[in-house]
Amino acid sequence: MAKWSAVLFGFILTIIVKAFFAPYEFIGLLIAGFITGYVAHSGVLSGLWNAALAGALGTIIGSILFIIVATIGGSFAGIFGGLTGFTVSGATSLVAIVESIIYYAIVMGITGAFGGAIASKE
Repeated sequence: MAKWSAVLFGFILTIIVKAFFAPYEFIGLLIAGFITGYVAHSGVLSGLWNAALAGALGTIIGSILFIIVATIGGSFAGIFGGLTGFTVSGATSLVAIVESIIYYAIVMGITGAFGGAIASKE
C-alpha cells in the first residue's frame, strides 16, 4: 500500500530534479528515490513501491506542465500554433513520456528499495 506522504514528498523531489537539475538527472533520481524509500519507513517492497509511484507521478505531472508551457508559449500565433505543433508531434511525445515514466519508476524504485531497507533496520 502506498504511503501518500512519502509519495507526495518524492513527487516534489522528482519535479525539482526534472526542473532544476536536468544535467544531473540520474544522480538526482537516485537520491530522490532513496529519500522517498527512507521516508516510507516500511521495508524494501514498500520503499520500492512508493519511490516508483512518486517517480511515475512526477513524470506525468512534469510532462503535463511541459505540454502546457509548449502549447501556450509555442509560437507567434499563440495557442493555435502550439496546439498544431503538439498535434503533429503527438505520437512521438507519447512514446517519450511513456519511456520517461518507465525510466523514472525503475531508477527511483531500485534506490527506494535500498532506502526502505535501511529505514526498516532502525
